[in-house]
Amino acid sequence: MASHSVISHIPAFRLSLLHPRNWFTWLGVIVMFFIAWLPAPVTSMLSHVLGIYGAAKNKKRYHIARVNLKLCYPNKNEAEIDVMLRTHFVEYVRAMLYYARLWFYPAFMLRRMILTEGFEQIEYYRKQNRNIIVLLSHSVGLDVAIASISMRYGANGPYKSMRNPVFDWLIANRRVRYGGTIFPREDGLRPIIRATRMGDPLVYLADEDLGSERSIFVPLFGVQKATIPVLGRLAKSCDATVLPCICCYDKREKKYKTTLLSPIVNFTGDDINDVLAMNQAIEKTIAACPSQYFWSFRLFQTRPPGEGSLYD
Repeated sequence: MASHSVISHIPAFRLSLLHPRNWFTWLGVIVMFFIAWLPAPVTSMLSHVLGIYGAAKNKKRYHIARVNLKLCYPNKNEAEIDVMLRTHFVEYVRAMLYYARLWFYPAFMLRRMILTEGFEQIEYYRKQNRNIIVLLSHSVGLDVAIASISMRYGANGPYKSMRNPVFDWLIANRRVRYGGTIFPREDGLRPIIRATRMGDPLVYLADEDLGSERSIFVPLFGVQKATIPVLGRLAKSCDATVLPCICCYDKREKKYKTTLLSPIVNFTGDDINDVLAMNQAIEKTIAACPSQYFWSFRLFQTRPPGEGSLYD
């Protein structure tokens, strides 16, 4: 099944991006360029130092991450949770520094620096005339996963615009530089369904809390979570196989590895059953590198009727 090009939304460069109010952002971009070429041991050292500092200073995000970890891993003691928290912030900083390579390295260099596992499934299901949906979990290395898929197969997916116009222009353009296709979230599902039916794998993230509207409550790690029941419908509409995905930093190999797990096979068309199957698949991806999941999200912000906030 051949992939086809689809017109996507890419923010155009405008002279207004050079306005003095954006100079500080451009300075940050220049710094990122030099960070991209730092030796790996220096990047690791910076990740550790800045991660530990961030864990100590960003009390709000530290608190959110602690609440999430204690909810999802009730059998771990305080010392174990503390280790996971420190590791999470170190890996978060590592991923932010690695962004510089995604922005500025040529594709042939990135290919050598990103490991892959389970990617043969994409070709296998394509030969069966199945389209592909990659259910990508929010690990800190998720943009590495998007790049690794796009540079091999092309990919499409929704894009949430950023408030900072320079970063909005830069990140959107960097995401499509390897063959990806992006559509504004406000365009809805039609563009991504069309692109997926034409053969471009859809990279779909489903683990954010998007509020109560259209959500249903289904457990994630045993905690009721507001979840949008869209994935099962997308799989049916696109005649697609859904492959759960996670991207983790492998300390032994000193590289990021993008892993595609076995497909979700128990979609039934019932929203509750399908969302439960999806959340169970997400749990499996998180198990690959628990500390690298994005625990500082307010995963359980929306509560069932009658329940108060978990983060106060």
